[in-house]
Amino acid sequence: QVQLVESGGGLVQAGGSLRLVCTASGTSIRLNSMAWYRQAPGKQREFVANLVSSGITKYADSVKGRFTISRDNAKNTMYLQMNSLKPEDTAVYYCNFQSYPIAWGQGTQVTVSS
Repeated sequence: QVQLVESGGGLVQAGGSLRLVCTASGTSIRLNSMAWYRQAPGKQREFVANLVSSGITKYADSVKGRFTISRDNAKNTMYLQMNSLKPEDTAVYYCNFQSYPIAWGQGTQVTVSS
């Protein structure tokens, strides 16, 4: 049973920070490319950031310079550090394997107020 569980979301004011956590079970994330996605109400799910096993990262233009993706292989966990948050960052955030994605989980809600 492979499972990914997102946590760490919440309500913050514009300019604030949050750290999202993606905890994996049933498989190792060490050799997998991992990614964060988000979906705002009425919009498509969109790519946010990814991290390949070599450590190379990529970010959507909308979050570049503000978000940082990372992983802790010992804890089998991935993170998304979100700084300088804007109201347009409000969405449900999901993690997944990029190359071989599994079914979407519940995600974690991020709400940024102005």
